[in-house]
Amino acid sequence: MAKPLTPERVVLARAVAIAADALQIWLFPLFAGGVAEGADAALELVVALILCGLCGFHPAFLPTFVAEALPAVDLFPSWTLATLYVTRRSKQLPLPQRASR
Repeated sequence: MAKPLTPERVVLARAVAIAADALQIWLFPLFAGGVAEGADAALELVVALILCGLCGFHPAFLPTFVAEALPAVDLFPSWTLATLYVTRRSKQLPLPQRASR
């Protein structure tokens, strides 16, 4: 059974996703090839494990993990978007009802 998604877990998961995307977008392109490729792959695995640990397994993490392995896609903040999707509020507030006349 999945762990409850507490506000603390949501904040931590979002921070991890944002930090991972920031590293991939701003830091790793500076070291293209060589060491950065291995570090990027390791980062993907670590982020996936951390997010699954915080949020529980969610199908939205699978395409993100696969897409991040593609060369140009890792410059898109896909971990952040997937995490926002997974941690969104599950229950929407009901729309106000119009008074009948």
